[in-house]
Amino acid sequence: MIVLGIDPGSVICGYGVIEKKKNSLCVVEYGVIKAKKAYDELPYRLREIYQRLIKVIDRTKPDVAAFESTFYSKNAQSLLKLAHARASAMLAAAMNDIPISEYSPREVKKSVTGKGSASKEQVQFMVKTLLKIKETPEFYDVTDALAVAVCHSLKSELPSKKAGSWEDFIKKNPERIAKI
Repeated sequence: MIVLGIDPGSVICGYGVIEKKKNSLCVVEYGVIKAKKAYDELPYRLREIYQRLIKVIDRTKPDVAAFESTFYSKNAQSLLKLAHARASAMLAAAMNDIPISEYSPREVKKSVTGKGSASKEQVQFMVKTLLKIKETPEFYDVTDALAVAVCHSLKSELPSKKAGSWEDFIKKNPERIAKI
């Protein structure tokens, strides 16, 4: 399974692609899209994020894309720009028919470090350790994106807690339904 993890941002968008083989994880590719460096205006930055992620998807052929869910910050304008950047990145995955999963920042930190309130430095250390990365990526956006990918690969191993709908249950267990 190849997982594309994305830490969206309208200025810097981090991405990390990992491959899960049996019980091991290895890095395929990672980096950042410096959208602000390319363009000042938001619509063009969103286009840059979309186009660059399409190229990453074409190169790495991920089976799934994992995103960190948005969280409310004090600045509504920043939140709005983040939501736009996130939508641009999600569109790149959706246009390639790649299933999308979302995880809260707390869930990502907990799955990688064992502590939901871990610092960026702790997440970076654990990502480097888990994925055997020797160098320290220049931006936390990279290790955050890799952490989201790791989180997904670990969560996908666990049995689902979701019971499903009654309709699904009836389809799977017709013999258990009483005829009236």
